[in-house]
Amino acid sequence: MKKLTKVLAVILSAVFVFGCFAACSNADKPANETSDLAYIKEKGKLVVGMTEFAPMDYKDENGEWIGFDADLGRLFAKELGVDIEFTVIDWDSKITEIATKAVDCAWNGMTITDELKNGTSVSKPYAMNQQVVVMKADRIDDYKTIESLKGLKFAVETGSAGKDAAEANQFQADILENQAAALLEVKSGSVDACIIDSTMAAAMTGEGTDYADLKAGLTLVDEQYGISFRKDSDVTEKMNEFLDKCKADGTLQKLADKYNITLA
Repeated sequence: MKKLTKVLAVILSAVFVFGCFAACSNADKPANETSDLAYIKEKGKLVVGMTEFAPMDYKDENGEWIGFDADLGRLFAKELGVDIEFTVIDWDSKITEIATKAVDCAWNGMTITDELKNGTSVSKPYAMNQQVVVMKADRIDDYKTIESLKGLKFAVETGSAGKDAAEANQFQADILENQAAALLEVKSGSVDACIIDSTMAAAMTGEGTDYADLKAGLTLVDEQYGISFRKDSDVTEKMNEFLDKCKADGTLQKLADKYNITLA
C-alpha cells in the first residue's frame, strides 16, 4: 500500500510540474505566435508605418493625417475595435519595422513586390499604380523612350518601386527619404527628373499645384498596391475580408473618387 502511495505521489508531482511548465511556457510565448490579431487587440491600437505621400497619406491644415490610405486605415481600425497610430518610418526598412513590431503594418501606397511577399504577409491588391518619370513640363516631350532618358540624373525615394525602376534601367539616381523630396529636387533643378508613383504625380503636379511647372511623362512600370503585415499574420485575412466588404458596399469607390485613385 505504501509503495502504491509513493507511486501515486510521484505521478501527481510529475503532472503538477509538467502543468506548471506548460503554463509558464504559454505565458512567455509572444502573442503573435498564436494570433497577431489578438496581440493588436490586446494593446488596443494598430500602428501603421508610412511616409508622407499624397494622395495616400498626407496632413491637412490641422496636422491630421488624411488621404486614401489614412481614411481607409481608420475604418479598418474601427472594424477591429482599436485605435490607429500613424508613424513615419524609413521606407527602406519597412520589413524590419514590421518584423520587430515597431509597426504592425506598412500601408502607404505600397507596391507589391516579390521581396515583400517573401518577407511579410501581403494583402490582396486594392489599387492600381504606375512608376512614371516626372520632369519640367517644357522638357518632358523630348523624352519618349527609355533610351532617351539615359544620361539624365534622377531622384528616387529610398526603398521604393521608383528606386527599383531606376536600377533596372541603369539610371543615375540620388536616393532621398521620400517622393516629396524627389519632386522638390526636380523643381529646384538639382536633378533632371524623378521617378514616382503615378497617383502622387497626378495629385501633386500640373496646374493648380505647388509643382505647376512639372509634368508626368513616360511610364516605366505598371503595378498594384497592397498592405504588409507580419509573416503569417492572421490580420492579413482580416484585411482581405475588410477590403472585400468595402468594395461590395461602395466604400472603396467613394474614397477612390475622392482621391482620384484607380481601384484594383
